[in-house]
Amino acid sequence: MNDFVNDGVDETGWDVEPGDEIEPVVQAMGRLIKVCRESAGMRVPELAEVMGYGEDMIRKIERGTRIPRPEFLDRADQVLNAQGHLRAFMEEMRKARYPKKVRELAEMEGRAVEMLLYSNHNIHGLLQTQEYMAALYEVRQPPLPKAVVEREVAARAARKSVFDREPAPVLSFVQEQVTLERPIGGRMVLRRQLEHLLKVGGLPNVSLQVMPTDQEEHAGMDGRIQVLKFADGTAIGRSDGAFNGRPVSNPRDLRLLELRYGMIRAQALTPRESLAFIERALGRL
Repeated sequence: MNDFVNDGVDETGWDVEPGDEIEPVVQAMGRLIKVCRESAGMRVPELAEVMGYGEDMIRKIERGTRIPRPEFLDRADQVLNAQGHLRAFMEEMRKARYPKKVRELAEMEGRAVEMLLYSNHNIHGLLQTQEYMAALYEVRQPPLPKAVVEREVAARAARKSVFDREPAPVLSFVQEQVTLERPIGGRMVLRRQLEHLLKVGGLPNVSLQVMPTDQEEHAGMDGRIQVLKFADGTAIGRSDGAFNGRPVSNPRDLRLLELRYGMIRAQALTPRESLAFIERALGRL
């Protein structure tokens, strides 16, 4: 799983979201840290000094209100001679680091056998490089705290594991032309982003298409569309301009989204034409 480089703003983790189903796991892990610390004959100030963190942060972790980084657990396991009991939580804490909504989306993307994804404002998250992701968050207004940017980028980057799945899902992307031309983060960031699109667009399970700005007929004027289909025949879809933006799963609503997406694909450049378009755009940078 890829992590965004830490900038020193937040080295210990993130607070648990109230009501998150991961909360009991974080609390259990915190109690275990406390038991291991007491068994090692260490007080909170002593552990904080050895770990290089504040006493208040150690207490939050032990209370289960703070999600520690996996690196923290690895170090604490060694310091407290926990014999691997703390390291056993590393993968769960790695997942817990990401917001609940992101974990839920990643879970659905991990099960999907086919995805239909139309993006009209930004390059789709699954196609973004990490520096492009960071640039998108950094231009938000009012500005986001650096720790929040780091967390969001790491969460979005983790979803890209969908490209490593076996068997690979069928992925169809349609991108508005403007998303490939707006230099978010600067020309070099955009250049590396376009190079990445060429690489992903060449994968056998990926169809990447561009919707030209001068296209007179356009079925995607209601905004983004995403449809995820699963192996059991069920699916879930969402569109900015349909059903009040709520996710839908009944066949009638899904059929509407699929029909609209099919029209968008037919109106866009073909995958081969689209890759050639991206190459030309790259040449102009």
